[in-house]
Amino acid sequence: MGRASKREEIAQAALQQFHENGFNATGVNDITTAAGVPKGSFYNHFSSKEDSALEALSRYAATLRFEMLSTPGVPPLERLRAHFEFLSRDTVDNGFVRGCLVGNFGAEVADHSPEIRAAVKGGFDAWAERIRQVLGEARDNGDVDAALDVPATALFILSAWEGTLITARADKSTAPVDAFFRTVFDVILR
Repeated sequence: MGRASKREEIAQAALQQFHENGFNATGVNDITTAAGVPKGSFYNHFSSKEDSALEALSRYAATLRFEMLSTPGVPPLERLRAHFEFLSRDTVDNGFVRGCLVGNFGAEVADHSPEIRAAVKGGFDAWAERIRQVLGEARDNGDVDAALDVPATALFILSAWEGTLITARADKSTAPVDAFFRTVFDVILR
């Protein structure tokens, strides 16, 4: 009888280590120690640390609760706000230390790894598209100004959110998060 695969444990440990410590501060040994497996097990499932980082990005996307943006029966702007409220609670509950893995990798690794850069870009593009869909619904429903440039506003909101996370981490306070919600929902989308 063969050994049980440890891929799941390694992939989850990689996600946790990269999210908590960043790409450069995380070594394969950190991942395997967190997974409780020998270092050689890592290379049975991943060809490199970069390969495990790509898997971590994929897994991270599943934690962002994108389904909140398309919940039937909920007005579009309420769905958008609920999505960012969920993300802000995660940031606050984790003591302002983790931020967004996609944004973290974008700042830390994208200039040095074409594969991670492509994954980060793909992640942001998919997220912005989801926001565009919600804003398009809101515009079609008359919930926002009919002249709203939906693609530009979606990109702005996503970019503002990523900046909010960086500032909140540096400030260790909710002030940037509060400013994001006031500006986006009470000014831009009112």
